[in-house]
Amino acid sequence: MGIVSGLLLLPLAPVRGTAWIADHLLQEARRQTHDPRAVQARLAALNRALDEGAIDEAAFEREEERLLTLLERPYRPTGRTTTTMDRAQRRHV
Repeated sequence: MGIVSGLLLLPLAPVRGTAWIADHLLQEARRQTHDPRAVQARLAALNRALDEGAIDEAAFEREEERLLTLLERPYRPTGRTTTTMDRAQRRHV
């Protein structure tokens, strides 16, 4: 990145930083949501809730199906998502 383009894009640095943080938070949330150990723990908690009568059979089946689907299709990160700012930066390099 040249000095002129660097100076012109300097006011956008907070936006780029915020987008970077949001991207990493999203990746971590997806990773934790699809972690097999976490899904199995949620299944165990769901079974306990059914046994204790905290949820009904229909709610149990819906949530169980959703969690089993997460186990069958594990999350595979496709790589870092590209923001509009990143694409603009690459053009100036």
